[in-house]
Formats: sequence, C-alpha cells, structure tokens
Amino acid sequence: MVALHLIQTLTAAAYITAGISLGFGFVRARPQLRRAGVVIAAIAAIAHAAVLWLTLSVAEGWDVNFLNTFSLAAWLVAVLLLISTLRHGLLEAGIVVFPGTAIAVILAELIPVNPLVLSEPSIELELHVFSSLLAYCLLSLAALTALMLAVQDKLLRQPQRIRQLEMLPPLNVLETLMFRQVAAGLFVLTVSLITGFLFVENLLAQHLVHKTVLTLLSWLLFSMLLFGRWRYGLRGRQAIYFTLTAMSVLLLGYFGSKLVLEILLDRSWSASGPTAAATAALFSLDRS
Repeated sequence: MVALHLIQTLTAAAYITAGISLGFGFVRARPQLRRAGVVIAAIAAIAHAAVLWLTLSVAEGWDVNFLNTFSLAAWLVAVLLLISTLRHGLLEAGIVVFPGTAIAVILAELIPVNPLVLSEPSIELELHVFSSLLAYCLLSLAALTALMLAVQDKLLRQPQRIRQLEMLPPLNVLETLMFRQVAAGLFVLTVSLITGFLFVENLLAQHLVHKTVLTLLSWLLFSMLLFGRWRYGLRGRQAIYFTLTAMSVLLLGYFGSKLVLEILLDRSWSASGPTAAATAALFSLDRS
C-alpha cells in the first residue's frame, strides 16, 4: 500500500511537471521545453498504467468506482494525446490535460470511495463499456482541439505573439482534425447508445433516464455540428462553441450523477440484475 501511494504521488508530480514544461515552452517559444514535457508525460503515463492496474484489479473482478473510472478516462485521454502529437502536433493541449490527469490520480489516492466491483462481464457489456469510454476520449480530444483553435484565433489577432503561433499547427489543419475527431467520436458514441439500449435491463427502474437524456442531447448537438459543417460550412468560433457545449453536456452525462451519488452522498448502487448493475455503474448509461 505504501508503494502504491508513492507511485501515485510520483505519477501526479510527473504529470504536473510535464504540464508546466509544456506551458513554459509555449509561452517562451522554447521547443526543448516542449520535448522535455513530452518525455516526462510519457513516463507519467507508464507509471499511471501501473497505478490503474493495482487499483482497478481486485479479487472479485474490476473496481469501477467513480474515482477509478475518472482516473482511467483521464489516462486514456493523456495517452491518445501523446499518440496524436506524433502526427498532428497537439502538444499544447497537454498544458491542460496533464495537470488534469494529475488531479485524477491525486483524488483517487486521497478520497476513500466504496468499491463498485464489475465481475464476469458479458461480451455485450464489454462492448458497451469500451465504446462508451472510447467515445468520451475521442470527443474530449475534439474539445481540446477546439480550445487550441480558440487560442490560435486569439493569437492571430495579436501579431506580436507570432512566435507562439509558429509552434501550433495551421488553423485549417486543426479545424479539419477537430471535425474528424467529432465524427469518429460520434460514431462510437452511437454504438455505445445502441448497445446500452439493447442490453440494459429495465431502464426506468434503474433511474437511467436522466443520464440517457443528457447523452442523447450531446449526441444530437454533435450531429448538428457535423450537419452544419456539411450543409452550411460551419467553422470558426461557432464550431468551437458548439463543440465545447456538446462536450460539456456529455461530461455531465458521463460523470455528473456518479460524482454526486458516490462522492457527495456516499450512496451505493442497486439494480435488478448483474448485467444491469454493472452497466448502470459505467459511463454513458450509469445511474443517476
């Protein structure tokens, strides 16, 4: 246990150091600081993977309580961001992502939460869980790209910040990437919703309605964004605000009620069956 706490502390410190290094590298236009930030973040992600294995894996199955789930999602976003930097240069998003992931690690370390064990999940449930998590991560990257577009739009109006602009990908490349991320995330979110409706037992009795409505609202907003892009050439600030609004609704749908029940109210889940209970505990269709 002492070793686990030490690894968690070092992991969080490495993530924070990576974010600070990227921040100074961007503000002062120093590529060497950016490269150091990537290396440190990669080390932190490896250590974080070990932490997740030690905390999620229990004798009965997988402990998917709110903080473990939040930590896992944050780790996946960080890993996807590191991978995407190899081709698309989204490095500056790490200024937000890596400290945020550090917070997830620290919360999981410091706040005691009742275990929520998922044991012997069916293939259908695994598909639902995986698609839910992947959709959240892809759409999170789209929201981060939207934030970078907002920063770039502001820098374009300040000619004296040209050095910072040179460190970011071209505006049209970022915008195209954001829409591709939204399209991919929306497709996977659709799979998540379909599998949830097919395999969740007794939706009303499990109090899944609020969570489902928020997820469907987010799905609708992202769909409208893509339709607006295809039909009317939607872009710029409107596309940025649309993306961030839809992601905010999805974030509330994925984690909002789970946070209130497990952390603030200290209530455990109850359901009408093992598949229902496990599904209700996770991601886009967990119970409120």
